Amino acid sequence: MKLHADKPDQLSVTAHGKGWVAVNGERYSTSVVLLASGTVRPWGVERLEELTSVHFSDLIGDDGPPPELVLLGSGNKLRFVAPALLRPLIERRIGVETMDTPAACRTFNILAGEGRRVVAALLIEADA
Repeated sequence: MKLHADKPDQLSVTAHGKGWVAVNGERYSTSVVLLASGTVRPWGVERLEELTSVHFSDLIGDDGPPPELVLLGSGNKLRFVAPALLRPLIERRIGVETMDTPAACRTFNILAGEGRRVVAALLIEADA
C-alpha cells in the first residue's frame, strides 16, 4: 500500500508490505524505530517473543524530551506483549498503543504530521 506524506520534508512511512516498510522512500526489511524528530534506527528484534523491557527502555532516549506516545507495531497481526515489559514506559508516564505494523505506520504518519512527540517501534517479521 502506498502512503503519501502531507509534508515531504518530515519523516513518514511512504509504503509498506509483508516483511518491509519504506520510510521516506527507503525500504527496510528489519525491525526499526521511527522518531518524529526525523531519526530511523534499527530495532534489534525479529520476533515479538524476543522483546524485553530493555527494548522498551531504549525507546525513551536521552537526547531530548521523552516521547508522548510509543506505537508498537506488533507485526502482521495484532499481538500484545506482557505488561511488565512496558514498565519503563509506564513509569515515565509515556502512553503505549499496540497495533499491527501497518496500522502503526499509518498512525505514526498522522501523529508526526500533527507535530506530536511520537515513536513507532515497528516489528518487521523476517518470515513474513
